[in-house]
Amino acid sequence: MTSLQRIDGNRRMRYLAGACLALLCAAEMAAAHAWSLTITSGGRRLFLHVGNGNLSGPSGTLNGTGGVSGPINLVQVSVPLAQLGNGTSLAMTSDSTQSTSLYGDNNITCPTPASQVMVGAGYRRPGNNSGSAILSVASPTSLTNANGDTIPISQISWTVAAPGSGLPNVIPAGTFNGGTQSLATLPGNTYIENCHTFRYANNVVRPAGTYNARVTYTLTAP
Repeated sequence: MTSLQRIDGNRRMRYLAGACLALLCAAEMAAAHAWSLTITSGGRRLFLHVGNGNLSGPSGTLNGTGGVSGPINLVQVSVPLAQLGNGTSLAMTSDSTQSTSLYGDNNITCPTPASQVMVGAGYRRPGNNSGSAILSVASPTSLTNANGDTIPISQISWTVAAPGSGLPNVIPAGTFNGGTQSLATLPGNTYIENCHTFRYANNVVRPAGTYNARVTYTLTAP
């Protein structure tokens, strides 16, 4: 089994939100998959979530409870022996149950959370303040099992869902690289959110075992 732990949480901090997905949408939809939404200006605040999390507050405010961490969600896949290392990528499942947007408007962002992970971030600031927030993800070089065997973290990639939203993928698809990767830039008073699906490339053969790694999402502002 190959698994990947992912940090989730909410933070209220002046400069850094660590761990852990606002335009009052161009078209209102019952189920949409990518958002760039407007936040009402106010005191500086960062909001970040990956998978299960707490509401950011009433719609468009980022006034939720500060400093509350959510669970560390897990995505994983079991590779059948007959397919081991054959180069056919395998979809990873998720233990997240978060389908409803944490922006506070009750929209369904991830209709099937068992195979998707919601990622979102918001940055609020006074209306006359400048600067942007940066969403990034840091990963180790490898997944490791109990015997010390490894699988390169670059075997894990993600796609993002945005069908029907009419918006670009505000947090893009990518592949973990064993370092820190910048994912998105948030202008002030903006909230972004979309739905990630993870895959295991399965083009390396490794000894049997459960391989684990943890990646950390971070939101920072000057």
